[in-house]
Amino acid sequence: MTATCVDTLADVEGLHLLSPEIITSLYTLDMAYASQVEAFTELANGNAWQPDKIGGGHAGDDSTVFCYAARLNRDTGPISKFGSVNPGNTEQGLPSIHAMVVLLHPDTGIPVAILDGTAITARRTAAASAVAATNLAGQAAQIAVLGSGQQGVAHVHSLHRRFPSASFTLWSPDTEQVGQAVEGLRARGITIASTATVGDTLHGADIVVTATQAVEPLFDAEVLAPEALVISIGSFESHRCEIGADTLQRSTTVVVDHAPTARAHCGPLVDLQRRNIDTAVTELGHVIIGAAPPPAPGVTTYLSVGLGVQDAAAAWSIYRRARELGLGTTVQW
Repeated sequence: MTATCVDTLADVEGLHLLSPEIITSLYTLDMAYASQVEAFTELANGNAWQPDKIGGGHAGDDSTVFCYAARLNRDTGPISKFGSVNPGNTEQGLPSIHAMVVLLHPDTGIPVAILDGTAITARRTAAASAVAATNLAGQAAQIAVLGSGQQGVAHVHSLHRRFPSASFTLWSPDTEQVGQAVEGLRARGITIASTATVGDTLHGADIVVTATQAVEPLFDAEVLAPEALVISIGSFESHRCEIGADTLQRSTTVVVDHAPTARAHCGPLVDLQRRNIDTAVTELGHVIIGAAPPPAPGVTTYLSVGLGVQDAAAAWSIYRRARELGLGTTVQW
């Protein structure tokens, strides 16, 4: 077991509580990127435990509850993230996702930490997309982002870190939110413009990110550039299809975070399965470790439904760093 993890029962002084502020300060863009490379690498090498996730909701309520359990490897204990997606929060100026992550001791199972899952989810999801873009696209001069909420903005930051010379276009039906997002991003030195229509946003884009709560396709596949990489974040449930089946059918390569999870939950894939249309998929981790070839020429689509192993890699890296710096509140368990 690594020295930076929880080594013995004596090392567990109590239950560590890590706030959003601590997580945001510690979980830098580079740290987030490294944690997601680790997550997909461990998954591809067979070291991680990644069961199916639990998700759903009450009839008549548009919110979604989810629970992810996972274990990154033997040196890190099991984790569970529990939370909900509440679309109505946007109108109140609140993040649409709220969650908590619990870490258990790798040997004893004693709870060692509780972390704010909202801060983790936003940055680890965007970092995973940056990992996908780096491995599947290579270079990008123009990046289009559909969605100006927390995830949309996080994706601009994360992708700008990997593609610093790229320019960005940003679209959302909420023009006021888009304007505020563009102003804040420009203040950080990012070249970005808001656009009036989805078509304007996608025109000539090398990478297209969809980070919305849409349940129907936002565009037709024919508007995509011939070599575009499409990264879908919002199609994480079977009824959510922010990109259409036509995009998958046009793609020469379809990449997923985890094949069993994607086939069970990803809206566009589920839609094709309902119509008995088979679609070959490649796992991102296999591309990273060289067990699968890079994408063939043409449109490539990466489907992200979100995995517990991503949260495990993120949470343990944050917890280790917090312990090194003596940050967080400790309560006796």
